[in-house]
Amino acid sequence: MKDILFGLFYVVAITVVILHFTGWLAARNLEWIVYVIAVAVFPVVIFLH
Repeated sequence: MKDILFGLFYVVAITVVILHFTGWLAARNLEWIVYVIAVAVFPVVIFLH
């Protein structure tokens, strides 16, 4: 189950990065999601892997 959650987190993170670089997040004032993902990376790696 941990591997599924770990993979799901990284799929979401990659999607957020793509949306960030295409400007989709900025157009909708959702840039804060990039910061949430960035802060969550280390705890997710520590607890899920």
